[in-house]
Amino acid sequence: MASLKEKIFRKEDPSVYDTKDAHLVRSLRVRDFLALGVGTIVSTSIFTLPGVVAAQHAGPAVALSFLVAAIVAGLVAFAYAEMSAAMPFAGSAYSWINVIFGEFFGWIAGWALLAEYFIAVAFVGSGLSSNFRGLIAPLGLSLPKQLSNAVGVNGGVIDLVAAIAIVIVALLLSRGVSSAARVENVLVVLKVLAVLLFLAVGVTAIKAHNYVPFIPKYRATADGAFGGWQGIYAGVSEIFLAYIGFDSIAANSAEAKDPQKTMPRGILGSLVIAVVLFVGVALVLVGMFKYSDYANNAEPVGWALRESGHAVVASVVQAIAVIGMFTALIGMTLAGSRLIYSFGRDGLLPKWLGKLDSKKRPNRALAVITVVGVVVGSLFPFAFLAQLISAGTLIAFMFVSLGVYGLRRREGKDIQNPSFKMPFYPVLPALGFIGSLIVFWGLGTDAKIYAGVWFLLGLVIYFVYGSRHSYLNDNGKQQAKDSKEG
Repeated sequence: MASLKEKIFRKEDPSVYDTKDAHLVRSLRVRDFLALGVGTIVSTSIFTLPGVVAAQHAGPAVALSFLVAAIVAGLVAFAYAEMSAAMPFAGSAYSWINVIFGEFFGWIAGWALLAEYFIAVAFVGSGLSSNFRGLIAPLGLSLPKQLSNAVGVNGGVIDLVAAIAIVIVALLLSRGVSSAARVENVLVVLKVLAVLLFLAVGVTAIKAHNYVPFIPKYRATADGAFGGWQGIYAGVSEIFLAYIGFDSIAANSAEAKDPQKTMPRGILGSLVIAVVLFVGVALVLVGMFKYSDYANNAEPVGWALRESGHAVVASVVQAIAVIGMFTALIGMTLAGSRLIYSFGRDGLLPKWLGKLDSKKRPNRALAVITVVGVVVGSLFPFAFLAQLISAGTLIAFMFVSLGVYGLRRREGKDIQNPSFKMPFYPVLPALGFIGSLIVFWGLGTDAKIYAGVWFLLGLVIYFVYGSRHSYLNDNGKQQAKDSKEG
């Protein structure tokens, strides 16, 4: 019987993960991962957060918030690219940290990611719903407030549109990742065209005086800091969730063709495309109207177009945006289901979650994230969900950044030597960790408290259930056997 210390530090053999994930079909190409990444990153956030953060924290300097967040995300993206090329396993950070630092630390990183995926599915669904309702409002159509908002928000009981969207995506993914990838590729092209259309039309409505002062004077507010570098920093922490798409596609690396090349290109390429689009939308949006006009506006892009006399363009952009938001739901639901599958695969959650159906699809795990996404979206409002996503993501980012040091010592030994490696080693991994820690520290108090509660819940589940049922209790032999039989 292993001692508590032995359980905490025991590590999974990477060759066992190779065996476990061998039944997953490697069908995703670079263009599929670019579509998944761009589709997940350029989602609800690009149509909502530039206006919200400009009004609450940064003013016209919201573009700087996006740039700073992109730099931190870029540092971590390099670490993700090397990790996924060296260890293309389902579950991304969870599986990697399990191999590098041990099962307990892998569980903590994975548990943090699970919060991200649970909440992100609900968050994107909520944003999709807001834009859909803004789209149909000019037609004189509306839903009862009981079916339009989360519990306790303006008389809401359930966000019906968000719930339906999440279920539709789950049904699509239940048919297999290849089918979902084809739909994703088409929708991403449409969504990028919608963003470009907004930029082309919105730039004609820019008024230079809306940029002055570019960095407003600092003042303390009920929402935290506004203006100055303090406001830009507060904005970075709130919008960091905008860049989590590269992290979500890494969870699908076990289904990548030639992951040595596919994963780095998909992760880094999608992030670069997203940064350009985010900064462009932020600059145009705050140039069209004074930043304070976007306060408490969940669909600022459509509103800005309508108010500037482009109602038809607003309808076109929002229609495509609503459809395009399904891409983010696809990416997050796919990543979350693979992570839950990985927990079940390793016995840290009930083993039936790690079982596949007759066509080798983890649909049991898919059902779990679908149900949780619908429930969370019905209980928590849009603005509250935003910072909670960032909290879970940043914890995983810190683990992965530090994990590069342990990975380098084992590359070419029991872990394959990847064709892509994080540049400027050992400096950049440390900067990725420090940057993530700084952004995490800037999160709101509520986000930190709920992240702490989630962390404590994870500890209870691990020590009460996970550590006792882990396949590592019998050195993984039974799990490898089960994997071959499944």
